[in-house]
Amino acid sequence: MTEAQRAYEAKRAAKAGMSLDKWLADKEKRAAAEAREEAAAAKAAASAPAKKPGFFGRLLEKAQKPL
Repeated sequence: MTEAQRAYEAKRAAKAGMSLDKWLADKEKRAAAEAREEAAAAKAAASAPAKKPGFFGRLLEKAQKPL
């Protein structure tokens, strides 16, 4: 982490009333929790059954088929 980044994070930690080390640990925890939630959401979306094509989708499929 550069000095500028460290200074920025120190300001944010002071504003939150925390020490820099505690702030960085909390920030890392939040990022990990977000990543877990994102992975769970992606897994849930991937495991959902595929939807049957709607009316217009079926029409487009029929239009694409050769005579």
